[in-house]
Amino acid sequence: MEHLQYPIGKPQYLKSVTDEQRAEWIEEFSQAPGQLQAEVTSLSDAQLDTPYRPGGWTVRQVCHHLPDSHSNGYVRTKLALTEDSPIIKPYLEDLWAKLPDSNLPVASALDHYRAVQARWTAVWKSVQGKQWARTYIHPEYMNHYSLDQMLQLYSWHGNHHLAQITGLKARMNWK
Repeated sequence: MEHLQYPIGKPQYLKSVTDEQRAEWIEEFSQAPGQLQAEVTSLSDAQLDTPYRPGGWTVRQVCHHLPDSHSNGYVRTKLALTEDSPIIKPYLEDLWAKLPDSNLPVASALDHYRAVQARWTAVWKSVQGKQWARTYIHPEYMNHYSLDQMLQLYSWHGNHHLAQITGLKARMNWK
């Protein structure tokens, strides 16, 4: 079951990161909304309402989760850039996925995802030097997370959910 939940593996963080790696991750990050749109726009409502794995979210919920999660990440990035190690507000993503807006057509999620990624990409491209070491504190784990870690996590995150959807499509022989 873990291979369905984590088709590209769990996130891993490099401790030492180069500017070239960051640029690659930012480019990958910026392309994620278009890749998601390419995978889901031809799906029927029944396909969109299919869980990507037993007990998992539906494709529709995944599409709405991405802009929810990345909106939170975008705000966390801005907080880390403008405050000294702020304590962020976590959110209960499983409960958010059950709210009524997660049943809306995916076009609204895709628009939101594209918009937040564009804005966040502009912020990522402006981060330089020692700013990559700026952190926020996650109160659930009482751990500091650097902007370098956040970029790696959210670049992985888009690919992670895209792989869940493409994996489902392959297993179901959907085009």
